[in-house]
Amino acid sequence: MTDMNRRETGSRYEKQAAVFLEQKGYEILEMNFRCRRGEIDLVARDGEYLVFVEVKYRADLRCGRPAEAVTPAKIQRIRTAALYYLTVRCGGRELPCRFDVVEILGGHVNHIKMHFRRIICSL
Repeated sequence: MTDMNRRETGSRYEKQAAVFLEQKGYEILEMNFRCRRGEIDLVARDGEYLVFVEVKYRADLRCGRPAEAVTPAKIQRIRTAALYYLTVRCGGRELPCRFDVVEILGGHVNHIKMHFRRIICSL
């Protein structure tokens, strides 16, 4: 699969995840936040929480569950990008933050809250 096809596929499933979260009452603040330190698929608000969401898709289980692809290295890149996001978009205010994963397996969507450790983001 070429980079363009991966990007198009990723974008399609990120949009599906955003609609899913909106239907659950989340406010999508940003899609595909990118910086030199990494990227965040979705940034959303869930009540008082600022939620950083990683979206993972798999057609089937041959390569494992989608959330299993969120490796420790990926988690570190997302955390680093989240701290940068807080600096540039939130002015360093202290906010309750959460890191979630939306996994899409075939046509089934599963939302995993607090996939990584919940933290209070303070800069």
